[in-house]
Amino acid sequence: MAESMRGLHRSHRCTELSSANIGETVTVMGWVQKSRNKGGIIFVDLRDRSGLLQIIFEESDCGAEHFAKAEKLRSEFVIAVVGKVEARSGAVNENLATGDIEIRALEVRILSEAETPPFPIEENSKTKEELRLKYRYLDLRRPDLQRNLMMRSHVATLTREFLAKEGFLEIETPMLTKSTPEGARDYLVPSRVHPGNFYALPQSPQLFKQLLMVSGYDRYFQIVKCFRDEDLRADRQPEFTQIDMELSFVDVEDVLDVNERLLQKLFKEVKGIDISLPIQRMTWQEAMDRFGSDKPDTRFGMELKNVSDIVKGCGFSVFTGALENGGSVRGINAEGQGEMPRKKIDALVDYAKGFGAKGLAYIAIQADGTRKSSFAKFMTDEEMDALIAAMDGKNGDLLLFAADKNKVVYDVLGNLRLEIARNLDILDKNQYNFLWVTEFPLLEYSEEEGRYTAMHHPFTMPMEEDLDLLETDPGKVRAKAYDIVLNGTEIGGGSVRIFQNHVQEKMFEVLGFSKEDAYDRFGFLLNAFKYGVPPHAGLAYGLDRLVMLMAGEDSIRDVIAFPKVKDASCLMTDAPNVVDAKQLDELMIAIQSVEE
Repeated sequence: MAESMRGLHRSHRCTELSSANIGETVTVMGWVQKSRNKGGIIFVDLRDRSGLLQIIFEESDCGAEHFAKAEKLRSEFVIAVVGKVEARSGAVNENLATGDIEIRALEVRILSEAETPPFPIEENSKTKEELRLKYRYLDLRRPDLQRNLMMRSHVATLTREFLAKEGFLEIETPMLTKSTPEGARDYLVPSRVHPGNFYALPQSPQLFKQLLMVSGYDRYFQIVKCFRDEDLRADRQPEFTQIDMELSFVDVEDVLDVNERLLQKLFKEVKGIDISLPIQRMTWQEAMDRFGSDKPDTRFGMELKNVSDIVKGCGFSVFTGALENGGSVRGINAEGQGEMPRKKIDALVDYAKGFGAKGLAYIAIQADGTRKSSFAKFMTDEEMDALIAAMDGKNGDLLLFAADKNKVVYDVLGNLRLEIARNLDILDKNQYNFLWVTEFPLLEYSEEEGRYTAMHHPFTMPMEEDLDLLETDPGKVRAKAYDIVLNGTEIGGGSVRIFQNHVQEKMFEVLGFSKEDAYDRFGFLLNAFKYGVPPHAGLAYGLDRLVMLMAGEDSIRDVIAFPKVKDASCLMTDAPNVVDAKQLDELMIAIQSVEE
């Protein structure tokens, strides 16, 4: 039967005790990790969020009543123990923070009994994630997950401290907003008071933070929930958290400076890692040309090389056909992989097809200099020699080529270099390579919609020197936009905003919005801009992604307390779910069944 805490007060968490406390009488509370009855002496490992502490029960110390209670202890029982701190009687446990001490129990209270958990509460659990997420409240007792969430809390606290000292004000923005269908799908919330009308949950506080700059608050930040109804991946959730900020009277350099110093502080205080400043920068075009990605992982080489000029006159129609269609031929050199078995090369070809490739051309150079190639018969020896030289190929290397439209070639080779790096296990999670990617294209053309769409959002400022191109060649306009990338993951992004009406109107025109459309969607912002707008810029981090990388995890689910799974459902609460007909009636919503 559960006992009361009455009269007891916890004096320490488990690992707050050390050899400095030897001789003191203390009160500790937590969960039983393990209990071992050695006949006349019972050893209990007590666990709380700080770690483990060994408790020893002997009847001569605690009396028959408390010893009898100790004999009943099982995993996950919640107990309170009063006892004396002693030097550990057995061998010191170097793996424990409290490995040189133990508590000799004088009193124990069983505060709560527990059924046997459906899986062991242990680090690096091998239990299937679906079962762990169903019992997430148990999964969250695991020390590794607890460390992750404590790290997340630490990052948020340090961020608030840093930004407050930099003159930022923490201001909340609304969760119930207007839908502006330009970007990912909104989560919609029906209004009971306004039948047939809907709020949208914010994809970001973008418009409100710009309005705060119009309102004169100068520097704003918020650690805020955002929502996007999109397909999920390892680093995406339908609800996620941003470190969001906006600054007035600034340009690109000011935003990058304050954020570099923020990252430097976080990594020093949380990880003990020194980030040297300034962080490396690379334009979007250079990132695509060298790495095939706008979020390149620079921890390893295997960079793309453009060999279009080398193969333009060759006899291999796959290469020449791609060039005639306005594409390119590019390759990567997987150094030292020339002896890769054909089966593994075929697996890489299949992987490339998943990113739009019709196939992959390859040259495998054996250690003795002999070559195996999928296309050598279409080229002369001289052409092959020139191609290998252009790729810096040497004995033992594997050269892989893609030929298609630039977008496909970038996508294929950019992902292929990462897949090879994963297969070779050369990605060091303890290495942190930061990179600013700048000068993104302002616009991208949507074949589906038959118009240009904003690569970031419609309020991003073009590079001043490209403003004239908005009229003549919109696809070539570069944006004053910047992403911060860490180890191949975009952890944040932002831009300088348009603050001049004529530029904003031209932007909407290029995006295919009539003046009426623009005011219908964004009228409250455009009207505000008539009353004096400071130059302003901002940036937002994905807090979940940032902490995931700092914690060395592969999924953001491991740094979020109660995450969703791939279909955006919660296995623990069974959300989303049906609601009462009465609730739907109040909202004037009817559910229509759709036949398959």
